[in-house]
Amino acid sequence: QVQLVESGGGLVQAGGSLRLSCKASGGTFSFYTIGWFRQAPGKERAFVAAIGYSNLGTSYADSVKGRFTISRDYTENTVLLQMNMLEPEDTAVYHCAARRRGGLTTSPPLYDFWGQGTQVTVSS
Repeated sequence: QVQLVESGGGLVQAGGSLRLSCKASGGTFSFYTIGWFRQAPGKERAFVAAIGYSNLGTSYADSVKGRFTISRDYTENTVLLQMNMLEPEDTAVYHCAARRRGGLTTSPPLYDFWGQGTQVTVSS
């Protein structure tokens, strides 16, 4: 069982930056693909980015390519999401999720464990 805790959300003006953190515990961190998803009010949960275990690389939604960067720190069991050039459309609750030995899937049901989320609000 893996526990995930997100942090780093907040209120920022359009064009600004935030860095989200996903801290994992209770499992072998290096065996998990970690994904970030977001859910805005009235909308379905949407894929943002993922980083694979081993050397599977990274994947991004088209809407965030060139603005967001996902990385992982194996010594701290943490995955970071650096978000630059934020837009009001990025406003949502951001969740991280873990998939044991899984590929870089964009489908939420294929992830096994979820964090509670952190709110990101971008003002215009």
